Amino acid sequence: RLTESTVGFSESVARLTESTIRLLNPRYITTREKFHEFLAAGLKDQKGDGEESAEASTDGDNGTAEEPTGEPESKKRKADDEAQAEDNKQDKKKMKGQNKSRPHMKPHSYDDRRLCPSLVQERDSKCFYGDKCKFIHDVADYMSTKPADLGDRCYLYDTFGKCVFGITCRFASAHMGPDFKNLVKEEVCKTLGQKEMVRNSLDKELQRRLRKRQVTFSRSETYLKSIGAGKAKGGANGKKSGSENKHATTDAVAEVEKQCVSEQSDTAADLKTEVNAPRCCVQCGNLPFRRVCKRFGADITCGEMAMCTNLLQGQASEWALLKRHHTEDLFGVQLEGCFPDTMTRCAELLNQNIDVDFVDINSGCPIDLVYKKGGGCGLMTRTNKFEQIVRGMNSVLDVPLTVKIRTGVQQNCNIAHKLIPELKKWGVSLITLHGRSREQRYTKIADWDYIDTCSRLASPVPLFGNGDILSYEDALKARQTGVSGIMVARGALIKPWLFTEIKERRRWDISSGERMDILRDFTNYGLEHWGSDTQGVEKTRTFLLEWLSFTCRYIPVGLLERVPQKINERPPYYLGRDYLETLMASQHVGDWVRISEMLLGPVPKNFSFLPKHKANAYK
Repeated sequence: RLTESTVGFSESVARLTESTIRLLNPRYITTREKFHEFLAAGLKDQKGDGEESAEASTDGDNGTAEEPTGEPESKKRKADDEAQAEDNKQDKKKMKGQNKSRPHMKPHSYDDRRLCPSLVQERDSKCFYGDKCKFIHDVADYMSTKPADLGDRCYLYDTFGKCVFGITCRFASAHMGPDFKNLVKEEVCKTLGQKEMVRNSLDKELQRRLRKRQVTFSRSETYLKSIGAGKAKGGANGKKSGSENKHATTDAVAEVEKQCVSEQSDTAADLKTEVNAPRCCVQCGNLPFRRVCKRFGADITCGEMAMCTNLLQGQASEWALLKRHHTEDLFGVQLEGCFPDTMTRCAELLNQNIDVDFVDINSGCPIDLVYKKGGGCGLMTRTNKFEQIVRGMNSVLDVPLTVKIRTGVQQNCNIAHKLIPELKKWGVSLITLHGRSREQRYTKIADWDYIDTCSRLASPVPLFGNGDILSYEDALKARQTGVSGIMVARGALIKPWLFTEIKERRRWDISSGERMDILRDFTNYGLEHWGSDTQGVEKTRTFLLEWLSFTCRYIPVGLLERVPQKINERPPYYLGRDYLETLMASQHVGDWVRISEMLLGPVPKNFSFLPKHKANAYK
C-alpha cells in the first residue's frame, strides 16, 4: 500500500524541505489525505460493518445525500477547488500561535451528582453538615445514575489492597461487596504498612495559619530588616546611595548567612557529588510523569514551577506541585517570584515544612504573565533585586539553592556570561543554563558553544546545560563541553526513554506496544495521584492529552533515513509499521482522544479539550 501511494503525493513531497525528506525513509512518507484515510479505515474496522451500515442508513434518512445541481462537472470541480483553497488559507491563518483563551473544563464538571465523602470513606459518624450538605446521601440513588465502570480491575485495589475512593471509583466492581461495601485486602495492606508513598502534602492546620497570616518568619524578617537598614543608610547620600546600599546590605546579612552555612555544606557536597557523576540528567514535570522518567533512569527530578505568593497564601493547587514520590531520591522544587520579601519568606516556609534536597529559582521563564511583573527572565535584568532574592533565600535555607537562567532576554544580546560571576558571589550552589534567549522561546537552535563558555566562567560551581537534547548523541556532544550535567525537558516529553538511551549509549527502536505500555503506566500513576473516581480519571485524561501533543513528534528509529532526529524537526505525514504506530504519529486532537479512550474508557458526553497550540488541532 505504501508503494502505490507514492505516485499520488509527489506534489506534497515537493513542498517538504530537503532535510525533512532525508530525515524519513521515502517509502513511509504519505500525504495528509492518505494518512487520515488510513486512520479512518482502521477505526471503521474496529467499529464493525454493522455500525457502518447503520450510519449510512441514518445519513440517507436525514437527507444528507448530495443532489444533482445541473452544473457541469468541470465547472463544479473548479469552484470546489477554489473554495477549498480559500478555506485552507483561512485555516492556516487561524492555526498559528497558542489557544490562550481555551476553556479549561474543571474535572468536577464531569460529575454533577457526587456522593458525600462521609459515605465514600465509610465513616461511623454522620455527615458534619447534615441537611445543608450539597452532596448525595442516598447510595442507591447515586448508583442508579453513576456512569458505567471503565474496567473490571482497579489499579489502586491491586497495588495497595484498598481503594480509598470506594463506590465512586470508576473500577468499583473489582472491590465492591454486598450492600455497596468496599472490600480490603488485609495482607497487602499489612505488607505496605504505614509507608509514606507521597510526601510534602499541605497540612490543614498549616493552611489555616497561612490564610490567617499567623505563620512567623523570624529568619526572613531579620534579613529583610537588614535590607531596609541598608536602603535607609544609602538613601541619605544622593549619588552614593546605590553602592553604599549594596555594601551595607552585604555586610548586614553576612552574619545571618553564617547561621546556615554549616547546615548547607553537607547537603551541597552531596549535590555536587551527584551532579559530577556521568550522564546525570534532570527532569521537571508533574509527579506521575516524573515517576515514568525516574523508571527510565533520570538521576535528579524537579517539581513544576510554583508561584511563591500562592504558596504563602496556602493555595492547595500550588502546594500540590511540591509533592514528592518516595522513589525520587534526589528531588527539588522550583519557585518563581520577583520580590525579596515574598521569595525569602517562601523559602523559609518550605525549609520548615517540606522534604526537599534543593530549591531552584526559575529566572528563565519566558511567559509574558511572569516576565512583565519582573519574574522569570525579568530577574536577569533586575540584578539588584536578583541579588537580594538569592542572598535572602540562602540565609533561610538549610539545603542548596540553585538557579535556572537563559542566555538573555533579547535574541542577539547574551548577558548570562555577565550574570554567572555575580551568581557565584551571591552563593548559588548550581546553575542551569538554557541555550536560548527569551525572545527565541523554543525556536532556533540552542547555543551550546555559549553554554560551554559559561560553564568555564561558572567553575567551580556546577553548571547544567539545557536545550535540544533528544538522543544519546546529543547528550554525548553536550557532555563534551564543560557542563557538569544536562537538563532534559521537551526531549523527555517526546520520548521519556531518552534517559535509558543516554545511560546505555544506544538508540532504542521502541515498538508501538512498548510505547503504549508507557502510556498505561502513566495513567496508572495518574489514577494513584489524582484519583480513580470521575474527577481523577478526567484529570488524568487531560494531562495525558497534553503529553500526547509532544509524543506525536517522535519518529521511530526504524523509519528514519538519517539518524538521529533533531528536536525541532517536524516529521512529514507518514504511515508507521502498524496501525497503532501510525495513530501515535497523528497530530490531530481527535486521535489523541482515541488513544486516551483505549486506556481510560470513553470520554464523558460534555467532554471538551483544546490543545495548547492551535497548529496541533488540524485534520
